[in-house]
Amino acid sequence: MQYKSCFENIILWYSRNKRDLPFRGVRDPYKTWLSEIMLQQTQVKTAIPYYNRWVERFPTLKDVSNANIEELLKFWEGLGYYRRVHNFFKAAKAVTKVHDGVIPKNYNSFISLPGVGEYTAAAVLSIAYEKPYPAIDVNVKRVLARILGIKNFTVFNSKRIHKILKKNIELFHPGSFNQSLMELGALICKPKRPVCPKCPARLYCKGFNLDKPEVYPVIKKRNKKPHYSLVSAVIWRGENFYIQKRNNEGMLPGLWETPCIKIKKGEKPETSLIIGIQKKLGILVKIINRIGVVEHAYSHFSITLRGFNCVEINSQFKGVNNFDWISKMDLDNFTFPRANYKLFNLIDQKV
Repeated sequence: MQYKSCFENIILWYSRNKRDLPFRGVRDPYKTWLSEIMLQQTQVKTAIPYYNRWVERFPTLKDVSNANIEELLKFWEGLGYYRRVHNFFKAAKAVTKVHDGVIPKNYNSFISLPGVGEYTAAAVLSIAYEKPYPAIDVNVKRVLARILGIKNFTVFNSKRIHKILKKNIELFHPGSFNQSLMELGALICKPKRPVCPKCPARLYCKGFNLDKPEVYPVIKKRNKKPHYSLVSAVIWRGENFYIQKRNNEGMLPGLWETPCIKIKKGEKPETSLIIGIQKKLGILVKIINRIGVVEHAYSHFSITLRGFNCVEINSQFKGVNNFDWISKMDLDNFTFPRANYKLFNLIDQKV
């Protein structure tokens, strides 16, 4: 079969050069699933310590199901994309309730769980259950694009890649097949400066043979990230300050924060803060002093966050269901966005 020898070479290379990762060689679908979720939009070296801490605290999917979302968020804190935690929690409960705690081997059953897409389903089922589903992530797409000489991932080209992988995965151990391609893309067939002389697929690769590997595929220019200016009020009552919990939907779901207001164009931060706090919380605040300025970048936008120490003029809060008054000693009991921690680090006095 066409390309069989190519994939044989890749799998042989993988068996000799694969990284020693804590979630490799573990025939536990729960741990495979967890690792795939953590690795979404996250580098391996970043995910590993989170994975190890999580597995130590929650060794089984049942432990996740029996936990509460606040604790799960705390163990995920700093890894970002918190929607993953909420979906994994819901999925764990569904597996416990509907599938008697056994992660389903059936593709349709597994992909129906919250947060499970085509890639995750294929990766978990192939690695944990040896099901022949190609797991096509950005690394795999890049490897195949260079081998086949594909510049653009049109519908036709995407189907072509899937068809080739589907035919060949059935000739090998599915888990090793998928992981070898991912590893090749991560270590050798990199987006820039690929290490072609060490590539086990170079003899079959159009990109290598044309001496133009980096032109496959065409990298689309990213739009410039929007930038927002925000102001945050740290509202004090003696030694404690006010925090509120974000909704479980949207950006940073379920995390705690000090109230933030978007600064209107041409408006002073102090003015935006006072007007915004009165509108959102129904209270008037008095600004005591300036805490400082924080710069932070998220995946799709960046912010400049200006913080101010404040006190209440009146105390008739409205419109917030989940809130608390805490001291800096209580911070470890809550999960905050990174930008908020940067702001807390600037607070050098209590009002």
